[in-house]
Amino acid sequence: MSGFILLVTGWPGPSGFGSASTAEEVTQGIDGTNLTAIITGGASGIGLETSRVLALRGVHVIIGARNLKAANEEKKIILAKTETARVDVLELNLCSIKSIREFADNFIALNLPLNILINNAGIMFCPFHLSQDGIEVQFATNHIGHFLLTELLLDKMKNTVKASGVQGRIVNLSSIAHTYCYENGIQFDRINAKEGYNDKRAYGQSKLANILHANELSRRLQEEGVNITVNSVHPGLIMTPLFKHVAILMKFFKFFSFFLWKNVPQGAATTCYVALHPRLEGVTGKYFVDCNEMTPSSYARDEALARELWEFSHKLINSVSK
Repeated sequence: MSGFILLVTGWPGPSGFGSASTAEEVTQGIDGTNLTAIITGGASGIGLETSRVLALRGVHVIIGARNLKAANEEKKIILAKTETARVDVLELNLCSIKSIREFADNFIALNLPLNILINNAGIMFCPFHLSQDGIEVQFATNHIGHFLLTELLLDKMKNTVKASGVQGRIVNLSSIAHTYCYENGIQFDRINAKEGYNDKRAYGQSKLANILHANELSRRLQEEGVNITVNSVHPGLIMTPLFKHVAILMKFFKFFSFFLWKNVPQGAATTCYVALHPRLEGVTGKYFVDCNEMTPSSYARDEALARELWEFSHKLINSVSK
């Protein structure tokens, strides 16, 4: 059955879940009390719902957030609803390499295990501007920030896997928008160029990068024989603060395409499924939509492009860090 029909009807796919499934439904009966997860952007939108549901399942949740005050308010709400929840908040600005390094240092100083890393935070359709490190802001936040964060935390996750024997999981939030990117997929020679900038294609480029990053990291970990899976997900169309730059346009679009949109509990379902469900044991380097494996674009499956992006990302970070 086509993905479009499953999306519109909400009928379950091979996993037993579909577009109408919620984060609570796909994690029902799962005990995460021995797990610790980091969720970037875990204090708003689908990130917040992911934090709430993982905490509900017993996972110790570390929320990485720019706005500590707002994040701590959401933490209080989660704790009020689930008295046994374990939630902590650490400051994280994915648009700043300095902030990312500080977050990683602060987390490691807590001496906690790391079983799950959910690279959830993101920005969308922003007018052109550069991050404080001089990188186009959507590419900086959505890809480079998570690329560096993952690298800084990878040894901690490897050590956790070795000590616990429990498989580690990394989940990158991508988007169906990865199919709408620039020519050749990634504009390596024009990442920071204002001329020719298109906010939609720049977003698509960053979401393509999320899949390529997941696939290349998955390949490398498999070569090492490390028991960590890396997958990417498309959460679906959800009206969240991500759309703040095009709110009026998206409300108009939603009016005519209401059957394609999800609510927040549905939007967090695929992330929670890939992060927690035992059925995903050993599954790596895949792309999931509506809790079912799907085939991404040809660019997203391009292994040479993934390797090129890996090297490019390292060089870009090193050039900024000097």
